[in-house]
Amino acid sequence: MKKIISGILLAASLGIAAGAACAQSTPQGVAQHQQREIARGEPARWLKDDGTMQAQLATKRKEIGAALNEALNDCRKAAAGERAGCVRQARETYRQDMANVKELVAQSNTMGGVHETAGPSE
Repeated sequence: MKKIISGILLAASLGIAAGAACAQSTPQGVAQHQQREIARGEPARWLKDDGTMQAQLATKRKEIGAALNEALNDCRKAAAGERAGCVRQARETYRQDMANVKELVAQSNTMGGVHETAGPSE
């Protein structure tokens, strides 16, 4: 009985993972590279804090740039009539985030601790 339940849970989790993979905007080659890195374990850099404001700003700028790339990838998948507006909105969000990068870092610093992200947002 336990084997049947385990099999069902495994099949369900694989189905969910496959569905999530299809919904992501990460290009196939990049996703495969990420999976190979993750299989090797967490790199030490993941556990190292950004100790200085300069390092925190650099990390936040990198995150903002990655968010822009993901948004632009999503825009490429949109209908032809919606692409221009989607790209314009993505670039405007990028511009606003870069203009407010110091405030975004300060806001991140006030959050502190570990936050559970599996549940519904408030």
